[in-house]
Amino acid sequence: MPRIITGFSNPLVKRIKSLRDKKHRRAEGQFLAEGLRILTEAQEAGHLPRIVISTSEGARHPLAMALIAATEAAGGEAVETDRDILSKLSGKDNPQTVLGVFDEFDTRLEAIDRTESGIWIVAQSLRDPGNLGTILRTGDAIGAGGVILLDDCVDPFSVEAVRASMGALFTQRIARARWEAFLPWLRSGPGQLVGTSLNTDHDYQAVRYAAPTFILSGNESQGLPPDYEAACDLTVKIPMLGKADSLNVAVATAVMAYEVLNQRRR
Repeated sequence: MPRIITGFSNPLVKRIKSLRDKKHRRAEGQFLAEGLRILTEAQEAGHLPRIVISTSEGARHPLAMALIAATEAAGGEAVETDRDILSKLSGKDNPQTVLGVFDEFDTRLEAIDRTESGIWIVAQSLRDPGNLGTILRTGDAIGAGGVILLDDCVDPFSVEAVRASMGALFTQRIARARWEAFLPWLRSGPGQLVGTSLNTDHDYQAVRYAAPTFILSGNESQGLPPDYEAACDLTVKIPMLGKADSLNVAVATAVMAYEVLNQRRR
């Protein structure tokens, strides 16, 4: 049976609310995900929350009932509370009726099996959680193995990034590394590193991509550092026919990813 919590001062409420802060997420090794759709997709991908929090109304939905039962059967905890407390936990005035606390994933490079997919997405110094969420959704759509975050990237387990991923966080492998560790790891096995750049004459559709392809995109405002471009097996350019000199990094990643996918499909 769900545990009933009605007070803002409850220690569990305080601990769950603290997970909105990066420092506390790191300390606890846990993160928040909001909404029945995202939590259901997490369950379908094999991820159950440690704690599922819902309103009495939200708990009556058949999918929520199944999620609560599975969470409790796996040793997790179910909590029932009101909208005001859910609003405090999520930081939104109009919160979802279901929220989950999940264990953070293993984000070591060594945990990735590159043979699981022919396409991997690599993002360097990505700062915007919305862009990361869109890139994760693209990865899910094309069947990529996952997303590797290089250097000082946005936290993939922030409330904003999880929300923007629309559940794709749970279907994609996530790894975090410094460039100095990533490059030796990449070269220790098969993999073509393809960078997106304006400093090349190679049209992105005029080359052939070898599997597994690692699509490397740079920071939103600065692009890839010159030494990162130099280390790529190939740099390619998406043509820009208008006034703008570049695409949004999430859009450019999607264009590249679908070109690689379409070459494989053909």
